[in-house]
Amino acid sequence: MAILDICTYPDPILRQKAASVENIDEALIKLIDDMTETMYEAPGIGLAANQVGRSLSLIVVDLQRQDEEHGLIVLINPQIVATQGEITWEEGCLSVPEYFSAVKRHAEVVVRGYGRDGKEMEIQAGGLLAVALQHEIDHLEGRLFIDRLNPITRDIFKRKWKKKLKEATA
Repeated sequence: MAILDICTYPDPILRQKAASVENIDEALIKLIDDMTETMYEAPGIGLAANQVGRSLSLIVVDLQRQDEEHGLIVLINPQIVATQGEITWEEGCLSVPEYFSAVKRHAEVVVRGYGRDGKEMEIQAGGLLAVALQHEIDHLEGRLFIDRLNPITRDIFKRKWKKKLKEATA
């Protein structure tokens, strides 16, 4: 396994819609393992393939470090098929380091996709797991959590981010 580089905002790949995975082969299994190791090393609770430069519909999520009952979840071609309610959660992102903000999401979701073994699976989730799944699936659509901020908060973020980038290159 290998630690992969995590793409950060405003890398263009983060704005691309991910391609569907057509088959599960050794290369995909290696990518899943590398993404999982990268997520743990970061440390994070979720990672989408485009965050590591691969435009594929693939996510990994693990909330165990957050005292949740769920272990590693690997979803290939995940889709949200049902939603209910609303929740606001303080989110961050490995691709937008050191920035956190409250984001409105669905309180409960049902997600369908395929596991690393190729078997279809369905996950019913609430709370942090629902938020994490929506966050990672957003990545596959080319959306970042900052896109879900209200316009004023998003504008403040963009100004701070530009200043941060300017200072980093000075």
